[in-house]
Amino acid sequence: MDSEWLTWKGSKYEYKYTLGLVKSLDLSCNYMTGAIPEEIMNLVGLIALNLSRNNFSGPITPKIGIQLQSFNASVYEGNPGLCGLPLPKNCPGEEPAQAPSTMKGKIPEDEFINLGFHVSLSLGFIVDFWGVCGSLVLSQSWRHAYFKFLGDMKDRINVTAAINLAKLKQRFNN
Repeated sequence: MDSEWLTWKGSKYEYKYTLGLVKSLDLSCNYMTGAIPEEIMNLVGLIALNLSRNNFSGPITPKIGIQLQSFNASVYEGNPGLCGLPLPKNCPGEEPAQAPSTMKGKIPEDEFINLGFHVSLSLGFIVDFWGVCGSLVLSQSWRHAYFKFLGDMKDRINVTAAINLAKLKQRFNN
């Protein structure tokens, strides 16, 4: 079980079951000092992190994840003591920092959207569309029930709108 403790305004709170749900964390402008807290690396679902305008120092740990390393250096700005990728400032004893040559000038492609995704999306649309429309075309009783349902919904919406409009007019007249 993953859990973390948060002390806020003198009270301690334990976060136990919701840590995997944390997707975004903004710690900017909090006057934090020292190294970036290692506990942040335990948030496995984290996809957005803003640590700007603090006073962090030391190297940016590689444990922070490839998706967070690929962010623009602006998420770390205002922390003059930080060093290492993706920042242009090298840590002591480190080789000059360079972005991978394959990423220069390119927008990173989303690995989720590939040929298999497009094929499954197309097949899913075709099967779902014809599953609904085909059943309406082939079954007269379903077709009549479906269009009766749509007609009833239209009538219900019109009656509700007319009643609310009458109530609104009556309120403004009083």
